[in-house]
Amino acid sequence: MAERTYGEVVEGLRGRGRPVRSGVFDERQVRAAAGVTLALGAVAFAFAALAREYRPIQLVTAFLAVEFLLRVAFGLRRSPVGRLARLLTRGQAPEWVSARPKRFAWSLGLAMSLLMTAITNSGIRGPLPFAICSVCLVLMWLEAVLGLCLGCGIHRGLVRRGWLASDGDEPCSGGSCRVEE
Repeated sequence: MAERTYGEVVEGLRGRGRPVRSGVFDERQVRAAAGVTLALGAVAFAFAALAREYRPIQLVTAFLAVEFLLRVAFGLRRSPVGRLARLLTRGQAPEWVSARPKRFAWSLGLAMSLLMTAITNSGIRGPLPFAICSVCLVLMWLEAVLGLCLGCGIHRGLVRRGWLASDGDEPCSGGSCRVEE
């Protein structure tokens, strides 16, 4: 029976001078997905902050919780935003990055979106949801616009300290998750 790998396995992919057997994601798709989630979150945030209309943020946070749950469980290909990101980036050469740090970052996104879903749907308003939502928007902006994945950096630090396992051939070295074909 074949072992299930999280992410995509790309034949001929090399990282650190050896074949990569662990799962990877296309960084272009990851960034496009971050841009779409950023747009959804920003619109919902604007309705809540400016118009005091909370229904959009209640719906968007619940949608993002499901979105991140699908990403964490099955990867980007099985999530609605991931499918849209794939469509948006078709025809572009992929930039492969390790799947494990992305999964860790999406787990953080899942936790924050679940927290925001609980907060906004229980009627809590004011500085707490504003602060959490602001942090989420900044993190999505960093990923989408600058390609900086703070969750991936945290993952890398935890692996270096031995608190999380590494694939061994995981293509993240020197702070970069890029690999060569």
